[in-house]
Amino acid sequence: MAFFRAMNSSRVSCTPIAAELIAKLKQLHNCDLLFHQSGGCCDGSAPMCYPIDDFKVGASDVKLGEIEGCGFYMSAAQFEYWQHTHLMIDAVPGRGSGFSLEAPEGMRFLTRSRLLTDSEKGELLG
Repeated sequence: MAFFRAMNSSRVSCTPIAAELIAKLKQLHNCDLLFHQSGGCCDGSAPMCYPIDDFKVGASDVKLGEIEGCGFYMSAAQFEYWQHTHLMIDAVPGRGSGFSLEAPEGMRFLTRSRLLTDSEKGELLG
């Protein structure tokens, strides 16, 4: 499963398809972006992409890392459940949430996850 191999023990990374979509969104919207892993409700649990100035990161949000220069966050409560996983952000055909920037593009971001390896746990949970 090399597809899910984290590089440098990161908590989050993305596929080449997601990287292409992020670059397209940056160009279309002419701004920096950020991601927040939604916790459920009407959107399910999905990576949401926003212009950086349109989303307020709160004190209870945890930064997992960056993908393509975009900060990636989730709530601290959700992080308690996901702290032992590596998240791979992918982009697939379909319509995602109306709140996330990719919705009009006919693509949606999708989170795939796997457990951290023992060496990654040592580095990240250390």
